[in-house]
Amino acid sequence: MALVFGGLWWLVRGWGGMSMVLGLLLLGVAWPFRPRAARLPKTDQVLHRGDAPELYALVDEEARVVGTRSVDEIRVDAQVNASVMTHGVRGRRPLTLGLPLWEILTPQQRIALLGHELAHYSNGDTRQGLVLSTAYRSLTTWHYYFIPIAKPSAVEMLVNLLYISPRLFLHGALTLLDHLTLRAAQRAEYLADREAARAASTEAAVGLMDRLLITDSAAVALRREAGQTALAGPRGARTVEAKPEEIWERLRAHMASIPEYEYERQRRVGVRRGHSVDATHPPTHLRRTCLLAGPPAPAAVATDDERQQRINAELAGARVAVARRIVRDGFDG
Repeated sequence: MALVFGGLWWLVRGWGGMSMVLGLLLLGVAWPFRPRAARLPKTDQVLHRGDAPELYALVDEEARVVGTRSVDEIRVDAQVNASVMTHGVRGRRPLTLGLPLWEILTPQQRIALLGHELAHYSNGDTRQGLVLSTAYRSLTTWHYYFIPIAKPSAVEMLVNLLYISPRLFLHGALTLLDHLTLRAAQRAEYLADREAARAASTEAAVGLMDRLLITDSAAVALRREAGQTALAGPRGARTVEAKPEEIWERLRAHMASIPEYEYERQRRVGVRRGHSVDATHPPTHLRRTCLLAGPPAPAAVATDDERQQRINAELAGARVAVARRIVRDGFDG
């Protein structure tokens, strides 16, 4: 705002003179630093309500259970992850489902995953709000523009010296904002886990935590799929084009082959690694322990084989698109 009003003041004050140049310069500098809403991430496919009525019905049901309104859009990508965000002035709610994560979960664990993500809208996650998220992005943009110039010339060395003060100020503001909201972000994860257990049952939420412990193994399996197809050349690409579903069958078989002691090993590794106080997400083993500490909750939302088959049919096109993208471009999730 200071840049905008300063630019307008110099523009009007110096109308017709050289002071207009300073005004235009300030307005030009203000433009890249303006607060902006987050951009939607790239995705492989967008499912609208007409495309996936059963999946939307499941999400709507879970939204009622966790006490929030449903999402406006479901997006599917190739990440071993899932996320929600608030987009635009009207506060549209896109839900992004990483198909590799979705494929390795049981039906009730999928319900727990949806419940966890939707709960971020209802549990007071301050970092998801329009004001704080916009402030964080704006400060990050400012900080980026004041990064010192690498291998500077004599003039650029002077510029780097001028950058020191604003860069330190911005770094301090970012650090302060981060620490003031850090505990809220960690608390939001625990509350979202609690809502996931209420929606899908404690057993399903704990099972989801266990799956999250070994998502690296799913990523390795998909990279291997992409690498083997690349080595096979055009023949391998044609095989995937003809039967893209086989990638997901092999991924599920790989995850099913992981023995129970590997889950226990990952939990022990998490305990030995300790807890980073500046992490936005609490360690998975602590989230799992927190779920098991309370009384077991029954499932408020359930699914049956017929419903699951209808949802699978709605995601068939996305399965094909994501499988082909992984083979064509490689896996980077």
